[in-house]
Amino acid sequence: MSEQSGAGSPGPHRHHKPKPFAPIDFEPFAGGADPARVSEAAHLAAQALVRRGRDSDDPKVTRRLVKLADEQGLDAIAEMWAESPARSLPGALWRLYALRAATIRDPERISVYFRAGKDTAQVSHVVAGAAEPPGADEMKSMADAILSGAFDGEFDVALERSAAFCRVVALGQATLADGAEHSNANHASKLTRNSHLLVKTAEDLEHAANAWRLGELD
Repeated sequence: MSEQSGAGSPGPHRHHKPKPFAPIDFEPFAGGADPARVSEAAHLAAQALVRRGRDSDDPKVTRRLVKLADEQGLDAIAEMWAESPARSLPGALWRLYALRAATIRDPERISVYFRAGKDTAQVSHVVAGAAEPPGADEMKSMADAILSGAFDGEFDVALERSAAFCRVVALGQATLADGAEHSNANHASKLTRNSHLLVKTAEDLEHAANAWRLGELD
């Protein structure tokens, strides 16, 4: 997420690091909403990555693609895609990688959110596909399985599973926020804000899944 400092100055451009993803809070990047800011390179990289996974039947290739952010760093992925519109191929890929990173970083906390939301969000719980009981290991396995599906399965299904995952976790956060409203108002407010962000991310992923089926996600 680079910016030019001093647009009118003759000196060299100064680039800022992208705003870091906050996995412990499970806050997805908002992403740049202006398509004019999305570079051709971001789209080409996303298309190449998805095509590489879908053209190969080698599970080792899928594993390497899933662990791309682990090896290259989430900041490197952010540099490519974090400013892309949410409802675009690079924007959707960014959210898949970022949500996996959030889960791998703090699976215990995510499992608490997931358990708090799963009984109410039963349809989303089934679509997300978490094993029972949904503990930390199950959260990590599900995060890997969802991202793997983007490369060795149906891309729209992977997006819908990720959206469902977001909805279960968001509902869990909202439920826990209600319980903490009187004892810890600041924590409750933070959970509520994060819940709203995740619902928006779920909506973006669902829209991207539909666009993929129509051949309109680029």
